[in-house]
Amino acid sequence: MAALISENFKFAALFFKSKDVVIFNGLIALGTVASQTAYNIFAFECPCSSERNYLYGLAAIGVPALVFFIIGIMLNRITWDLVSECRIRRCRKLSMAAAFALLGSILGRAVVAPITWSVLSLLRGEAYVCALSEFVDPLSLENFSATSQGPNVMARFPCKDVPVELLHFWGEIERRLKYESQLLGWLMVAVISLGVFLILCLKRCCSPLGYQQEAYWSSYRSNEHVLFQRTADAHAKIHAAEDVKSFFGFVALEKEEKELLAECQGARSVIPSLEWNRVTGVYLYRENKGTPLYSRLNKWSHYIEEDNHEGIAKEMDMLC
Repeated sequence: MAALISENFKFAALFFKSKDVVIFNGLIALGTVASQTAYNIFAFECPCSSERNYLYGLAAIGVPALVFFIIGIMLNRITWDLVSECRIRRCRKLSMAAAFALLGSILGRAVVAPITWSVLSLLRGEAYVCALSEFVDPLSLENFSATSQGPNVMARFPCKDVPVELLHFWGEIERRLKYESQLLGWLMVAVISLGVFLILCLKRCCSPLGYQQEAYWSSYRSNEHVLFQRTADAHAKIHAAEDVKSFFGFVALEKEEKELLAECQGARSVIPSLEWNRVTGVYLYRENKGTPLYSRLNKWSHYIEEDNHEGIAKEMDMLC
């Protein structure tokens, strides 16, 4: 029984690992839903004032979406790989097709939260109702009183701060504006879904890899990143321990750290900046004499194994 549970757990872990991008985007969307719901419950409050309603409503929809978009770009590792590429190699090997692919990858993940926020805001309708209530034409409302028909009165409807004889019009105004808001929201969902489908089709058609190899490439990059970070942390700890020992004559290490130090006696003490730069930056898939090269580190390792230093100097400067 325990073995069966263990196997099922491993299968689930492998499944979720293979779908890490989808799951990550899903978690971003769920977090955005929670944030949007909390904002509408605890913070959203229409000013119910002519000219202010419109600005407040648009800000409630657009400003958080813009903030989420900027944060999404900042948290994307490819963004900083691209910055490093431009700093180290001045983007001289960056073609238009490569630039389009990289920017698409960055923007594709960055727009998940902004789109979720905007669509939810439109489907809920509170911000849209607040923004456009003052623009509702009083003459379009049946039996609306001819007195006090200015935008100031219409702007106060979301707060129900209107004369009693006009209060019963609020239901019709709210239904009309929510209809428009939700219609825009569903149209936005339809257009974005169609756009994503077409982009994925274009990506599959233009990719030099088959579906299985592309999944393998994605898995390789994910594992390489995890192992590289873990190993870099261990190497930094070993390097720091050696420097501390050279200063004090000894170093106070935990038992696990002593074991790590003993296991990594053959580690390189210093890695030149040139080597760091060669494995840093953006990368697109490439093959060398039929051998797939899945990353800059994979390319660097390939030429090191061949003892081809001339190839390293020439090829590592290339984007793909």
